[in-house]
Amino acid sequence: MKIYVSETPQALGRSAARRIASALRETLMTQEAARLVLSTGASQFTTLAALVREELDWERVEMFHLDEYVGLSPSHPASFRRYLQERFVSKLSLKRVCWVDGEGDVESKRALLCAAIAEAPVDVGVIGVGENAHIAFNDPPADFDACDPYIIVTLNDTCKAQQVREGWFPDADAVPPRAVSMSVRQVLRCKTIICPVPYRAKAQAVQKMLTAEVSPAVPASILREHATVHLYLDRDSASLCAL
Repeated sequence: MKIYVSETPQALGRSAARRIASALRETLMTQEAARLVLSTGASQFTTLAALVREELDWERVEMFHLDEYVGLSPSHPASFRRYLQERFVSKLSLKRVCWVDGEGDVESKRALLCAAIAEAPVDVGVIGVGENAHIAFNDPPADFDACDPYIIVTLNDTCKAQQVREGWFPDADAVPPRAVSMSVRQVLRCKTIICPVPYRAKAQAVQKMLTAEVSPAVPASILREHATVHLYLDRDSASLCAL
């Protein structure tokens, strides 16, 4: 794992976006198309804002995302489909967009999504880390053994509290209890993983990610076992680490 510490969230976003774009360009030198996974949430604002400004043949890029709440309409302010549509998809011409859809017949849609992502390896995964050290919506204790690319998970109270603090929901009762999430195993299948993790609220999670025993109790710790991970921190998120 390579770790980079920026002075501000904005500088972090620019650095992470450059790395993402560089990895995609390298992929497109040897492949007809590149596959990209994006995460969401407040911690990804600066990275996505910088990424859409990168010069790249976006028409050769396929995008997947990590997760979506079960039963939440894309018109809801907290919908991750809405988040990515407004901040990324609407600003570019992509080859393909594969949404995580948690409405209606969730099992059938999940099966189709699993089949779509299994068509070819994911080249670049942009993976955030939650305040409880989750990756995607794999809250602790995470299932490290689930084989399907996407699974249905139950959100824990810490995760719900983060969604409320970030302003996505008015209170914990309003947060949907379940989500369709990329599994830990599928995250680890990404050839390159880039983790933008700014803000002081993530400092404890970052510390545990880097120092705790690799276990389902600290889901992000499993990223230390991946061959190619670039972790982008700012001074606040790195404040509890000896870096």
